[in-house]
Amino acid sequence: MFEIKHTLCPSCSVGCGINVILDGEEIVGTFPYKRHPVNAGKNCLNGRNSIDCYNSKFEDIDFDKAIADASNEIKSCNASDVSVICSGNDTVEEIGAIKEFAQSNGFNIGFYANDLKNFDEVASYDELAGAGKVFAIGDILYENPLIGRRIVHAKQNDAKIYALSKNENAVTFNIADETSTSSVQEFLDKFAGEIDDSSVVVFNYVDAAEDLDKLESLDCKILPVFSKPNTKGALDVVDPKSSDEMIELFDNTKLLLVFNDDVVDEFDYDFTKVSKIITFACCENDTTEIADIVVPVKSWLEQDGSFVNAMGDEQNFNSVVESDNLGIVEVIGELNK
Repeated sequence: MFEIKHTLCPSCSVGCGINVILDGEEIVGTFPYKRHPVNAGKNCLNGRNSIDCYNSKFEDIDFDKAIADASNEIKSCNASDVSVICSGNDTVEEIGAIKEFAQSNGFNIGFYANDLKNFDEVASYDELAGAGKVFAIGDILYENPLIGRRIVHAKQNDAKIYALSKNENAVTFNIADETSTSSVQEFLDKFAGEIDDSSVVVFNYVDAAEDLDKLESLDCKILPVFSKPNTKGALDVVDPKSSDEMIELFDNTKLLLVFNDDVVDEFDYDFTKVSKIITFACCENDTTEIADIVVPVKSWLEQDGSFVNAMGDEQNFNSVVESDNLGIVEVIGELNK
């Protein structure tokens, strides 16, 4: 018998709702959640494909052996040589547990937010749709389509659209009044006279830390959009490191504990320089391919939790399917025994 259950999309920080289709206990598809306030029945390709991770989950790993091996490695290593990596893929509850685990054991902690940072005040999606001017940094319509939809709404309400992208063929350029492929600083400087309190600057990347200071100083609302579902929530708990700081952390690490992230895919780094890598993951990725120990954990589909979306709203979700695996919070409890 087919059943439909509601959950959140984990593909970025927009916070769209999706419906998961189950045939008994088997996940067979998704379709948009029409009553969800963020996406109102629309989902991008990443959202529709978000269940792919569930279909590549681990089947043949002995959990008891993996957790015992992980515990032995942790206990045999000096605390100062251990680094814990958390991620915007981790739920609000998991981030808190990971931070406490690292601090209570004296481990280093690393969290990367794509060189972005936390901002105390950000624009809401309605404020973006109602803006008189929109300054889009990044190909928002292509990379974050349900935020891009708000830019389209603003355009339909006669807003002027200014778009910056590294891609000369950016989709966002198709609706923009002004386009640029310059640096972020050059873009903001060029249109400084146009930015006012009717403006919203929405962005999914910067070129340098100085860009963040520039964005924060603007006389308008800003809206950073992150690549992972709970980066905003993680930023409320853990101070982020820059890409250079993360590389330095790896260089000084002998035992790397990676919680639900794919650092091998994300960083151009020779991870063979790290003596041991233990990853706690819900599905196969580049990091699990090279890890010395893989501890399987529940995916977001298999547990209750919460993510904080780009505009700062905490969104709760419930499990849609049962799992014999433990969640990260429970795994940390096992490691602490």
